[in-house]
Amino acid sequence: MASQVVTKIELSSLPKLASGKVRDLYEIDDKTLLFLTTDRISAFDVIMANGVPWKGAILTQLTAHWFGVLAERIPGLKTHFLTLAPPAGLSPAETELVRGRSMQVRKLRVFPIEAIVRGYITGSAWSEYQKSGTVHGLPQPAGLQRCSPFPEAIYTPSTKAELGQHDENITPAQAAEIVGERYASRIEALALQVYNAGAAYARERGIIIADTKFEFGLDEETDDIVLIDEVLTPDSSRFWPADEYEVGRDQDSFDKQFLRNWLMKEGLKYKEGVAMPPDVAEATSVRYKDAFKRLAGKTLDEALAELDA
Repeated sequence: MASQVVTKIELSSLPKLASGKVRDLYEIDDKTLLFLTTDRISAFDVIMANGVPWKGAILTQLTAHWFGVLAERIPGLKTHFLTLAPPAGLSPAETELVRGRSMQVRKLRVFPIEAIVRGYITGSAWSEYQKSGTVHGLPQPAGLQRCSPFPEAIYTPSTKAELGQHDENITPAQAAEIVGERYASRIEALALQVYNAGAAYARERGIIIADTKFEFGLDEETDDIVLIDEVLTPDSSRFWPADEYEVGRDQDSFDKQFLRNWLMKEGLKYKEGVAMPPDVAEATSVRYKDAFKRLAGKTLDEALAELDA
């Protein structure tokens, strides 16, 4: 790749459609998008001023790996993924810049909710439970401890906020008001199915997926619900080492909880324009690479080398 840390990419060969916290979307044609992942990182819905080395490649390669795993474990699963190959028409410099950090995907209508699934009680869910015995307004069993597993994974959606705004936790009933009853139950069932399949795969490799968020789109030609965006990455999930897991305390993690903890310790939660110290950025990168190797069964370097094979 052209640089270890790439927080901004501008392609002149394709029209840009959108720019998010981490990703930029470009239009290849009327049915295909270029899904381009930078090394930007956000915490508490705020983008840091600097990036995490290799993060864009890790998220892209891991998501592509998951699409393959989930397709094998969930018959009939539809995803937006097409190929990791850069599209034709890019300049040589642009092709090198997007190599490893981009994928071509189907253009679909995106449902405006985050489909969050929780297998363990932690984070904002634990805070709410301590106050009211609920999670996203849903009553939970008494006696749960910090980081306890739920009896069964639960679906706890949130709004999908505009850039610069904060997602809001909502109930499944409120999600149905947003996306419509016709699709709400299908999204919930599929989110739980994908989480359970992914959690089982990860546990076989020494990782507990405590919670995660998915996004779904609609294929308007077939009326299929389609899994889109990134899937089961350290950015969208809480990953815990299974051999160190212990109920009743915070867990070490392979995700950006390390960054969140640093922000809270320094009193920087929700502050704009924060630059991570080099050691925090590098430690985050190391955790992401470790998660990738455990889940994909190869190093990031090996995955990137395969792209040129």
